[in-house]
This record gives sequence, C-alpha cells and structure tokens, in this order.
Amino acid sequence: MPVITLKAGREKSLIRLHPWIFSGAIDRIEGDPAAGAVVDVYTDDGVLIGHGGYSPASQIPVRMWSFAPEDTIDRKFLQQRLSTAIDFRSALPSLPVTACRLINAESDGMPGLIVDRYGEFLVCQFLACTVEAFKQEIVELLQELTDCQGIYERSDVSVRSKENLPPAAGVLAGSEPPELIAITEHGRQYHVDIRTGQKTGFYLDQRDNRTYLAALAEGKSVLNCFSYTGGFAIAALTGGATDVTNIDTSATVLELGRRNVELNELPSERVTDVKGDVFEVLRKYRDSRRSFDVIVLDPPRFAESKMRLPQASRGYKDINLLALKLLQPGGLLLTYSCSGHVAPDLFQKIVSDAALDADRVVQIIDRHAQPGDHPIALTFPEGQYLKGLVCRAK
Repeated sequence: MPVITLKAGREKSLIRLHPWIFSGAIDRIEGDPAAGAVVDVYTDDGVLIGHGGYSPASQIPVRMWSFAPEDTIDRKFLQQRLSTAIDFRSALPSLPVTACRLINAESDGMPGLIVDRYGEFLVCQFLACTVEAFKQEIVELLQELTDCQGIYERSDVSVRSKENLPPAAGVLAGSEPPELIAITEHGRQYHVDIRTGQKTGFYLDQRDNRTYLAALAEGKSVLNCFSYTGGFAIAALTGGATDVTNIDTSATVLELGRRNVELNELPSERVTDVKGDVFEVLRKYRDSRRSFDVIVLDPPRFAESKMRLPQASRGYKDINLLALKLLQPGGLLLTYSCSGHVAPDLFQKIVSDAALDADRVVQIIDRHAQPGDHPIALTFPEGQYLKGLVCRAK
C-alpha cells in the first residue's frame, strides 16, 4: 500500500475527522501511487490515521475514505457506504417526491461522488480521482441497490479539471434516458432534462424552499430571478400567486418553464418570461418604478474559488440592492447563495449592506438551507453550501 506521511502537527484536522488533506500538509509520499490509488496516511511519528484516495494533480491530494485503520477500501466497503446512504433517504419523512439526492459526496463518506435520482433514472457526478478509480464498481453497486432503469453520467463540470480528469457524460448502465423526465415534488410536477440541464438536471436542493414560497404566495405578485426552468414559479403559482415574472438568460430554459406550467395545468396568462441579464433587467425595472410583493434571488454560484470571493460579494450585494429597491412595503425577499466559499455570516452581512444602501429597513424572518437529502457532516462544514434569508422590507 502506498504511504502518505504528514508533516509534524498537520494531523489535527484529521483527528477531528475532516476528510481533506491539502498539499502543504504532506511531508513525503512513498510507493509512487497512481491517481485514484488508495493510500495509507500516517502522522510524522508513524501512527496510521486511516486510508484515503490519491490525486496527484489536485490541491487536495488526499481525500479520506476512512479513519478506521482496520478498514479495507474494497467492493464490500463501497457497498456498505452506498447502502447506508440510500437507506437513510428512504427513511426521511419529508420526501413525498420522485426525485432526490441519494449520495452527497464527503458528507455521505463517498468523497467526490454525487448521485441524484430522477424517477427511474440515476444521475452521477464523479468529481474526484478518489471515486473515479472505483467508477465501475460504484455503478454496478448502484444497479444492485436501486431499481433504476438506467444510470447517466454528468461529470461534464469544470471542477474535474482540478483533478486532471476530462469531462465525461453519457450512459453508464441500463437504458438511455428520455429527452425529459417528469418528476413530482410535494404535488408539483416538473420536466427535467438530465442530459443537458444545469447540475444533474434540476435544483433539488431548493425543494423545501419552493414549498415555503408556495405557502406565502397567495395573492402576491412574484419576481423570479435566475428562474431556470421555473421551479420557484410553479411553486408560487400553485400557492395562488396573482402573477409571476421569470427572468433568465436562456430562452431554452424559459420555454421548458412554460412546459412546466402546462404540465401542472396552471394559467399561463399569469406568467411573463423575460430573456435577459438579471442585473440589467432589474435596473430597468428600478428606473421604471416597477414593484413586486415577493422577489426570489437564486443566482448561480458567484464564487468558484476563494480568489473570486471579493468579486462575488460585490455581485451578491448589487443584486440584493436592486431587488430591495423593487419590493413593495412589507414585501418579502427570498435571497440565496449556493457559493460554498460565502459563509452564512458573510452572506448576511452582504444583504445587510445592500439594505442600508437601498435605504430600506429590513427584518430577517427566516433562514433557509439545503434539505435533509443533502446532509452536512459536522466534521465537513464545507458541505454547507446553500444558505438563504427570507427578508421583510418595511
């Protein structure tokens, strides 16, 4: 077994069961491990801490599989990890849905692996060498542990380049998925394109927050920014919103949002679709004195790295400032960040600064996060990426 030996004192995070080892913590590497190889991790004084997966090109060269020295990282080990995660989801009381996350990477003990279920199909993302090396075994086990018709890969994401892995997409097992898969979420229905849609096809992590919006939308005018295929729009309409305005840069996703309105047999005349840059559209609305009762801000990830954090913070402030200027007195802003590098306290400060600049008195009346099928290991705070504030502007 190849061996990784840490520098003196660099085992502290591992003792607290954090699964990442950064390059600066490594003293020496013995055995010339290949990408994805399982390595034994030792402290500088020769104590075996556990076993990890090796990635020579990454700034995180080792992602820990296990902190139990007696473990063997083999098919039986993988089966136990996968079955534990899948069984846990089936026991969640809040999942009257046909789509959910089955495997949430490090927080489920499967570093770098995402698996989402959409009806009879699974969608996988292999984001690190750690799991890429076990792809065949993982796919076979997922077939055994679920009754899926097919498994589709959506590893066509930029993060793989940091592991020196090429993008990959396509059928891994079973049947080719249809062009669109219809899923059900708390009575709402959505068409999902798992082959070319964002992430694995849909923003499953906003499920509970869409339900929250539905509960407060009756009689309200709603502005849905970065609307994608209309997840929040459908929720607002089913909750009784008088009208919904969707803004997105893609005509394709706006059209699919229209199809979702039809799928739910909702009145299409209550929906206005605007193709354009959200920042520019909101400035036009501000200048023309448009206003709304509820505004949803669910932008894509602004901070891809810590280096982009200052720029991302400015983007979040600008978009929240514009939205707050468009809210009716007593209106509600549901604002989100899915950037893992933006901590919850920083996000709150950004929104607070935006409120000051907008000259609005604002109260936080609720806080949102990712749902239970996207668990966060207490030893892996990086797993908390989605944060949201529900704000009332006086």
